[in-house]
Amino acid sequence: MTRDLTITEVRLTPILVADPPLLNTQGVHQPYTPRLIVEVVTADGVTGVGETYGDGTYLELAQPFARKLVGRQVSDLNGLFTVVNEVAVERARVEGQVDVGGLRGVQTADKLRLSVVSGFEVACLDALGKALGLPVHALLGGKVRDAVEYSAYLFYKWAGHPEGVAGEKDDWGAALDPAGVVAQARTFTERYGFTSFKLKGGVFPPEQEIAAVRALAEAFPGHPLRLDPNGAWSVTTSLKVAEALADVLEYLEDPTLGTAAMAEVAAGTSVPLATNMCVTTFAEIPEAFMAGAVRVVLSDHHYWGGLRNTRELAAICRTFGVGVSMHSNTHLGISLAAMTQVASTIPGLHHACDSHYPWQSEDVLTERLAFEGGCVKVSDAPGLGVELDRGALGVLHRRWLDDDGSLRERDDAGAMRVAEPGWVAPSMPRW
Repeated sequence: MTRDLTITEVRLTPILVADPPLLNTQGVHQPYTPRLIVEVVTADGVTGVGETYGDGTYLELAQPFARKLVGRQVSDLNGLFTVVNEVAVERARVEGQVDVGGLRGVQTADKLRLSVVSGFEVACLDALGKALGLPVHALLGGKVRDAVEYSAYLFYKWAGHPEGVAGEKDDWGAALDPAGVVAQARTFTERYGFTSFKLKGGVFPPEQEIAAVRALAEAFPGHPLRLDPNGAWSVTTSLKVAEALADVLEYLEDPTLGTAAMAEVAAGTSVPLATNMCVTTFAEIPEAFMAGAVRVVLSDHHYWGGLRNTRELAAICRTFGVGVSMHSNTHLGISLAAMTQVASTIPGLHHACDSHYPWQSEDVLTERLAFEGGCVKVSDAPGLGVELDRGALGVLHRRWLDDDGSLRERDDAGAMRVAEPGWVAPSMPRW
């Protein structure tokens, strides 16, 4: 039977999702974070789902983009990039601003377009897979593994959001010193079976974070460990930390900002450097690779324009002998399913992928994805293999509608000012 793959409707649902008080160098996560759920509907009634950032700049681009897709074929994935370039971006809102939510440096109109396209591309692939009876990994060339390994994503954390701030309770407790970090890691291992650990740094002076990683190494001997201060350190400090942890780190992620500084650090240490900050577009690859600035690129289909671009990135990395893993933002199950599908198709994925998903107590799926032994099984069901829970989606959308606008833009520095009124996002390098 011939299927009609014409797109007849695109639904965009902005939501606010509960987020714990996780600390980073910019501040602290807000009690709720914005996400955007994308639904693409075909003439045959097949619906595909996608997910991306939900801040205002993304919504302003996604809405006209969605209208332009009606009448096009859901299989026209290359056309998504042509169409999005036809949509004007209010550059004054993005050029030269710091994207605090992603902690990935300056936002540009081109990066914004890629992040918006990613959610639509995933939705189209999901719909196409459902229409053809094929999993997304088959549309990407087929899986090379049946399960994808993820790493425990450790954060310095408050026990709860500041008094008087609305937010959801969690049972993780505080983690503000090495003992707290180790306790958090043990909980991750007990609940999900993770065997590798990444600590979000840049929160406390480097000596304290070195002590935390050392404590992890003692508690979990031989397990892969990573540290990510989001560019909070100078070159000199980065080299000191690398020397202090050279015997236990799998890699050091973005210790300092910019390709030139990363290259200087890389030249002075044997510890592999990883990034999701100085290499976030194809145009940034040549300089970084030629300078030897990074040995692992953390891909993120939200940044790079979707799952097919993620595969292209992985192929380029293989060509230059650069490792690849996967970066994570504050995502729900749709994005985790997409990450798992594309990760299953990438040869030589030697590093466990990052995921915030265990931190998210809410989802828009009828069934949460499960971690078994630190891995997510690759679904062979048509599309992404997930089903949207419209009731849950409605609840999270109502929260977005009822918000006064203060939470519709991710602002970690603003959230920190609730607890520390004089807080300003620190200039880099912080140490």
